[in-house]
Amino acid sequence: MNHSQAAPLLRVESLVTTFESHQQTVRAVDGVSLAIHRGETYALLGESGCGKSMTSFSIMRLLPPTGRVSGGRVMFDGEDLMTLSDEKMRRIRGNRIAMIFQEPMTSLNPVVTVGEQIAESVRLHQNLNGAAVKEKVEALLNDVGMADPLQRYGDYPHQLSGGMKQRVMIAIALAGEPELLIADEPTTALDVTIQAQVLALLKKLQQERGMALLLITHDLGVVSEMADTVGVMYAGQLVEEATRAQFFSQAKHPYSQKLFESLPDIEKRDQPLAVIHGAVPSLAASFSGCRFAERCDFSKADCHQHLPRWIDQGGEHGLRCHMVDPAYIDVFKNNAADLAPRQPLASVVKNRADTAPLLAVRDLKVHFQVRKGLFNRNAGKLYAVDGLSLQIKKERTLALVGESGCGKTTVGKAILQLHRATSGEILFEGDDLTQISDAELRFRRNDFQIIFQDPFSSMNPRMKVVDIIREGMVTFGIVGSDAEQLARVDQLLAQVGLPLNMRDRYPHEFSGGQRQRICIARALAVNPKLIICDEPTSALDVSVQAQILNLLKELQQTIGLSYLFITHNLSVVSYLADEVAVMYLGRIVEQGTVDDVLNHPQHPYTQALISAIPAIDKTDGRALIRLEGDLPSPASPPAGCHFHTRCPKAMMQCGERYPKNSNLSNSHRVSCFLYLD
Repeated sequence: MNHSQAAPLLRVESLVTTFESHQQTVRAVDGVSLAIHRGETYALLGESGCGKSMTSFSIMRLLPPTGRVSGGRVMFDGEDLMTLSDEKMRRIRGNRIAMIFQEPMTSLNPVVTVGEQIAESVRLHQNLNGAAVKEKVEALLNDVGMADPLQRYGDYPHQLSGGMKQRVMIAIALAGEPELLIADEPTTALDVTIQAQVLALLKKLQQERGMALLLITHDLGVVSEMADTVGVMYAGQLVEEATRAQFFSQAKHPYSQKLFESLPDIEKRDQPLAVIHGAVPSLAASFSGCRFAERCDFSKADCHQHLPRWIDQGGEHGLRCHMVDPAYIDVFKNNAADLAPRQPLASVVKNRADTAPLLAVRDLKVHFQVRKGLFNRNAGKLYAVDGLSLQIKKERTLALVGESGCGKTTVGKAILQLHRATSGEILFEGDDLTQISDAELRFRRNDFQIIFQDPFSSMNPRMKVVDIIREGMVTFGIVGSDAEQLARVDQLLAQVGLPLNMRDRYPHEFSGGQRQRICIARALAVNPKLIICDEPTSALDVSVQAQILNLLKELQQTIGLSYLFITHNLSVVSYLADEVAVMYLGRIVEQGTVDDVLNHPQHPYTQALISAIPAIDKTDGRALIRLEGDLPSPASPPAGCHFHTRCPKAMMQCGERYPKNSNLSNSHRVSCFLYLD
């Protein structure tokens, strides 16, 4: 994209945003400069806490009361937004510049219909009234790809799926026909199939309207799919900026390189993922050197003592690093030799086809009664899990993948007997957990544990870490005296890579990745044989995710754990899992080894899931298979094959009866009429 002629729509110049609190000043954004042209997508990339969202809030002048823009300019179409009156800024905000937030449910009003919320925006920005408003709202719902706009007009937010809510948020943002749209992590909470729909929608709208897009994300796949220009933020500063092609072929900043190295994929299965040690420095500190120096593999004394300059690399590529600064060229002559190569993981021979499975689930059904109305009347059933079979061998990992709402978490909770099965068998080391008494079940509970998606809400905020980890030992009487228990806690903290001085802290004093480590230590405390991991890395940054995946892999090899890994992130699956089961609406549609399922998917749903993953490497030549619509309700699943309503290859018999399993090989089976003999 050649911008040399046109002036940028938005130019941010040396922006500084500070927060004053308790005798300290936090510089959340510290000297950021960037430019976005009409019709361009600028992706702002970086980990949590590096200042991406604060940059966007500063541009919109939506800072909390303690925050203020204390330096720099924000030029929008030739006007400095920082000098405008509040009234003038209100006219621009939502009208010429609009914003979509990360969590659609918290941004929508739960007691106002969706149509009315969009209508409010239309009245405000377009000066329309009466029937014209309704027409405009329907047109916007149509634009954002909502099926049946008339019906949706009267729906409330809780009646919509995550992807639909995000579409409503986009419709509200588009009501003012903005010239610049700021999208703050717009797909983080969505499944890959819905994410693909939302990204395609943003692209289409951008092309039709010539709108500029500032996309804030920590997902490299989304960046490669969407961006024209990439800016990488670290600790409040922009550390690298490049065109998409330059960034993905020759990112030069050590932080950018580390982000690529810490991405999980199938090629890296036999080695630990690269991790960025330590944490982002406090933005209340005053820096005398490079902010990344403490965590950088290449850092020298000069990096800690002198602030790096912004060095232009030519062709819209620049970075803030001494390694490319001519003044420091001699210092870094031998830096490649300084780097120790990463040690591959000791390869473990997992060829145990003959061993009996640790866990075998046979024809599991979990149905819930749906009750409605004042008198709690029975209004049918919800078929959350509807005839599912799987098995996990010792020291193996089975990944259970599928979209939100397909029943993955219910399967995990049913195995743990947190939900009672309606029918079917759950055999753990040969004992059917659905048939044993409560007393026997309590006695066995330490054999299987769970790690939840949100570590914070799964811990008691009033308990110290030492007590959280000890709780299971005390309950099961596993380790004797207090001193022995404390010694075991210290051992577990060391095992999950946390300093021992953290044991007397409370959960709120930790980062997301550290909290997840505490949850893993708590699960390990009772010496389990099987751990059910329910989306344990979905809320974490790439580099923190890499640390947790390395830890889970290492624990499997040293202690011999088995995992049921519930996720919708297929790159994590390719790195960690031995086998994959793909779930759709309560049933498994395809199951096999990682290679079978990810490299040779046979079921149309698996093919669509895999095609929807944003790919960094565009050379694999696969086309996106777009799934229409959302997952049907498990309260009224379609007749026949549950997937036939969205399947691009549906045939007559698909709507009549459910297909049996077909074995494609010893390890690979699929449930689809395309493969029935």
